[in-house]
Amino acid sequence: MSRKIEIYDTTLRDGAQTEGISFSVKDKLAITKKLDEFGIHYIEGGWPGSNPKDMEYFDKVKKLRLKNSKIVAFGSTRKPGIKVGKDKNLQALLKAGTEYITVFGKSWDLHVHKVLRTGLQENLDMIFDTVSYLKKRGFKVFFDAEHFFDGYRENPEYALKTLQAAGSAGADLLVLCDTNGGMLPSWIGEIIREVKSRVETALGIHAHNDTGMAVANSIQAIQEGCVHVQGTINGYGERCGNADLCVILPNIKLKLGLNCIRDDNLKKLTELSHFVAEVSNMKPVENQPYVGGSAFTHKGGVHINAVMKDPRTYEHILPEAVGNKRKLLVSELSGKSSIVIKAQEYGFQLDKNKKITHKLHKLLQELEHKGYHFEAAEGSFELLLKKQLGKLKKFFTLESFRVIVEKRKDESIISEATIKLRVNNKPEYTVAEGDGPVNALDKALRKALHQFYPVLAEMRLADFKVRVLDEKAGTAAKVRVLIQSQDSEESWATIGVSENIIEASWQALLDSIEYKLMKENQKGRI
Repeated sequence: MSRKIEIYDTTLRDGAQTEGISFSVKDKLAITKKLDEFGIHYIEGGWPGSNPKDMEYFDKVKKLRLKNSKIVAFGSTRKPGIKVGKDKNLQALLKAGTEYITVFGKSWDLHVHKVLRTGLQENLDMIFDTVSYLKKRGFKVFFDAEHFFDGYRENPEYALKTLQAAGSAGADLLVLCDTNGGMLPSWIGEIIREVKSRVETALGIHAHNDTGMAVANSIQAIQEGCVHVQGTINGYGERCGNADLCVILPNIKLKLGLNCIRDDNLKKLTELSHFVAEVSNMKPVENQPYVGGSAFTHKGGVHINAVMKDPRTYEHILPEAVGNKRKLLVSELSGKSSIVIKAQEYGFQLDKNKKITHKLHKLLQELEHKGYHFEAAEGSFELLLKKQLGKLKKFFTLESFRVIVEKRKDESIISEATIKLRVNNKPEYTVAEGDGPVNALDKALRKALHQFYPVLAEMRLADFKVRVLDEKAGTAAKVRVLIQSQDSEESWATIGVSENIIEASWQALLDSIEYKLMKENQKGRI
């Protein structure tokens, strides 16, 4: 049986130090439950001595019925010159009531002298006193050797003494930290091999990403014999972040063949990544390995053609192994194969050699040359395909629209849109005001259609983006408008391109409404 690697998540502490992230206690509890369901072995809940929020978390987390995870409280060694029983931070660790405690101590003599401003022996005593104090009270203790690799490179003998102090005091695990994130994998490997010859206690790794090497350094450490790896979901953390567990986990399991998480749980990895991003109010990184939206996305025609014959040609694993999915983009680069495949997704059988496929491919290239970008607007592409195949129902016909923007004496700006439509051969004429011209158009269009298609009340515009395609053309430049819409079941993107921003917005808005009506018609609701 392969050796087991323990996974230690520090999203709730290190991840919370990310610029732009601020977890509430409710957020931390929600993430805790998700990590436990996923099967993470240890969850570092926070530093109970540092703030009231973390103390509240440790009080409330006791009420959760966790099945897989152990909650860990985090803190530092005693302060210089203070007896361990009198240190307030340590007393707060005891009050947290966890079975496991992680304490960090200085292993770089630079920090001992310039940050702690104490002697080298006193620092060793601080480590020994703290670990032994906690062990005598029945706690499982992990010792984080802060800045260990930097310390070892400058003063190897002293860095080793800090580990030996923690080990002799009874630490259950020694975690080697690349706190500044400046190491390279070969350096990590060499140092760990030397440490293993001098220390008997089990080793772990805690890496930061300031050289972009956090995952590589973590994997190197595991290959050198470390049995415990620390990181955060999506690599959240201070500065450039921590080692990304969403990359480390599948690398351990699928590449190294080591036991770290159950196979069925690994299939929930993408879901976990997106859940934590949502709670953190952070946008998912599309090109994130394994779990990103682009991780198994193919655009080039040669790639798409090959992947459909055998996924191994351009995919290092099956996306389903980590709960992700394959995505084939339609663009001027993707060729006729992607059109055939997309048509199949929509229920139509096309052949690469048929005239309609050549026609669609040529039209696609022409539109993308004009500035359309269908890989970012698959809603518009589906409408385009069905129109060309004669399979799209006409829900209404535009006769005209007009938009007026008025600035008044009180400095307020009012946008008014007037729309003339024909629905079921009946004329409709509506006027609506909005915060801007696009908002006014949206309101007027919905107002005209609502009595015929009440389901439109279920959808809303989630995002609106404008990009100038040719900046050198100045105010005469073409613009591309992307609109993201959603209802309770799905989201979809639509596109418009024109020299007139109102017209480009109208195209994208019109597609958004037509897409919703098309889907509801397929369900038999209209």
